[in-house]
Amino acid sequence: MSDSVLVVNKLCKKYEDIVSIDEVSFSLKKGEIMSIVGPSGCGKSTILNILASLDSPTTGSVLYNNNEHSIGYMLQQDALLPWLTVWDNAILGLKIKKMDNSENLNYVSFLFQKFHLEEFKGKYPKDLSGGMRQRVL
Repeated sequence: MSDSVLVVNKLCKKYEDIVSIDEVSFSLKKGEIMSIVGPSGCGKSTILNILASLDSPTTGSVLYNNNEHSIGYMLQQDALLPWLTVWDNAILGLKIKKMDNSENLNYVSFLFQKFHLEEFKGKYPKDLSGGMRQRVL
């Protein structure tokens, strides 16, 4: 597995007495695509949340290429906050991490131009189509 960019080894997540995932292991090489499928409640979102560092495993490990945490995923339904503008939603994570410096804000501006969202910066999520809402994330 040395050429893998992501290695998940015996990942477990328990919530009190409920086992959400139990000893999940897999690896991905650069360019590989993987799907996580299963019925509702089987732990798909839990695995993704752990990979995106939104949650931590009870046991097991997740190793990224060069130990960089660069995993992200798109939710089925966007999680934009309706009381914030499109711009404020886009930079919320930077603000929370106190990383809203000019370099990072300039990069977000670049992304707004790249994804044709610059004219919607001052709008609210309710003013956008579903596809545009996903581009903000």
